[in-house]
Amino acid sequence: MIRIWSGGPLPALRRARAARVGDSQIRRLLPLILPAAWGVAALTWKIACPPEQPESLGERIVTGIVFFTVGAGIVLGIRRELSRELRRVREIAHAAQRVLLRPLPPRLDGLALAAGQLSVSRGAVVGGDLYEAVATPYGVRIVIGDVRGHGLPAIGAVAAVLGCFREAAYDEPELGGVLRRLDRAIQRHLRERARDEHPAAGGGEPMSPSAEEFVTVLLLEIGGDGGVVALNCGHPCPYILRCHGVAPLACGEPLPPLGLFPLPAELPVHRCARVLPGEGLFLHTDGAADARDASGKFFGLEAVLAKAAVGSPVSPAAVITTVHSQLLRHTGGRLADDVALLVLRNDRSRVAAQCGDTVLRRTRRQPSNR
Repeated sequence: MIRIWSGGPLPALRRARAARVGDSQIRRLLPLILPAAWGVAALTWKIACPPEQPESLGERIVTGIVFFTVGAGIVLGIRRELSRELRRVREIAHAAQRVLLRPLPPRLDGLALAAGQLSVSRGAVVGGDLYEAVATPYGVRIVIGDVRGHGLPAIGAVAAVLGCFREAAYDEPELGGVLRRLDRAIQRHLRERARDEHPAAGGGEPMSPSAEEFVTVLLLEIGGDGGVVALNCGHPCPYILRCHGVAPLACGEPLPPLGLFPLPAELPVHRCARVLPGEGLFLHTDGAADARDASGKFFGLEAVLAKAAVGSPVSPAAVITTVHSQLLRHTGGRLADDVALLVLRNDRSRVAAQCGDTVLRRTRRQPSNR
């Protein structure tokens, strides 16, 4: 015999959930019920009980006030409900964007970090720029990139690059292997996007380079001694921040951006200058260097950095705040492209150097046993 179970906790839970949903809808509609009922009652009385003589001016004024109040109450109730829904949608969108471009920790394996982003799209936290830093057995690996275009349409490519980097940075012993994984992720994203935009072609037809979405990427690997290894795919070179000045950090001959052409067989990994104790690196996207004011004058990024990095050690958060404020002041708050900034300071080497100096001083002070 087969029994069909019609009772139990599941239907009860469904009924309780339906009751909660109904109560929630009633509470949401409560601001509209009272003015609507008032208006229906006034309109019913007006139609069912017509006056025996023409209304006076005072009666017409009172009637107008009643209907105006009813209409204003309904409009305000609708506006309040729409504002509440918009606030919930924004909270959900911000949470999703924070998961995609998560905030960096203030310290990572002996490095002090700070990052910030300005999006052209109003209300958006994430645009077409990306950055991430992770501590791996091979050193601290950092990526910063810029997707062609800006705003919300570029978020798909940002998700593809960041998701791949967060896995490849731990798995690949060489920086070149990380870059090849990123290139495959972008190619896969472009094929899927082509298939979605042209379902009849099945995504098999390659897109022309002029129509492709490409990404400029800068990969850095910082070792325990402060040495920096870089792979650059068409991205602006970073600046090294010292107490006596600011200078561009040479990253070697750049490769084409990811998504335009296949990577070469040999990747030119470049060994850059070391980041000494107390010194820092400033990474940015081209939205900061290419920003202009109303007269067409470019933003003086290097000059602003020279003033922001005065003193030792460099403060990453202070540099980010200064560059952001000066950039918005220069452009009048009207950015033409997304901007991403990342600043790091080498603290690990400084601690090691201080410990070494202490041991050396103690060794020198010990009396000889001879």
